[in-house]
Amino acid sequence: MNYNNNSINFNDENETIGDHIVLDFTNCNHWHKIHTVLKEAFDFPDYYGENWSALWDCLRELFFFDETPRTVEIYGISSLNEEYQNYCKTMLEIFDEAQKEFPHMTIKHIY
Repeated sequence: MNYNNNSINFNDENETIGDHIVLDFTNCNHWHKIHTVLKEAFDFPDYYGENWSALWDCLRELFFFDETPRTVEIYGISSLNEEYQNYCKTMLEIFDEAQKEFPHMTIKHIY
């Protein structure tokens, strides 16, 4: 999958609507903000470690025990500077792996 593709930027606030999770990274200017978006949208616990291993662990915990179908839309990656776009490549790979492991999770990349 090509993560350098440019498409749409979405400027609404991050929100969770039932089985629909929106991740908007448009205004992220630090790695901490990227993890804050993730933590708030998925309602991760306070012990979320703000690193990619912690993201994988929390996604596994969330989707392994709860098979509710969910769609995750990812916006704003193309608006980030090059450093943070590169930083987010690992996150996108994690979402791709999670989608393979948890078929009730659908990821939509909308750059």
